[in-house]
Amino acid sequence: MNKVFHIHGVDALAEVSDGLISLRNEADVIAFYGSMGAGKTTLIKNLCHRMGVTDEVNSPTFAIVNEYVTMENESVYHFDFYRIKKLEEAYDIGFENYFYSGNLCLIEWPEMIEPLLPDNHIRVNIRPGETDDDRIIEIVTYDA
Repeated sequence: MNKVFHIHGVDALAEVSDGLISLRNEADVIAFYGSMGAGKTTLIKNLCHRMGVTDEVNSPTFAIVNEYVTMENESVYHFDFYRIKKLEEAYDIGFENYFYSGNLCLIEWPEMIEPLLPDNHIRVNIRPGETDDDRIIEIVTYDA
């Protein structure tokens, strides 16, 4: 399935987040692709807020992974693989314990660990639109 959203401002991200939440039963891993400053972290913050995360959501650039908890006491894992240099670093943090835990995993810079992504992950492509506030966001699901 492919769905494309043309977003005009941060307030319009709720529609994308709700679309991702509606796909929750299809995959536990969502991979966010986009250039630096495209809005990956902003979308993840919105998604976590809509899911009932009460923790502060920040990109785990140095920690690699942050854990947030929803009001229903469900864990959400937020990864930022921008700084890893080789796949072994993902193994060192025990990526498989997260990816196959049944909890939602949100991944920034998944291209750094692409061979490790589950087949049935959800791909989110974010590109700039015509103005600074515009984004084109494509959600792609894969059948396992």
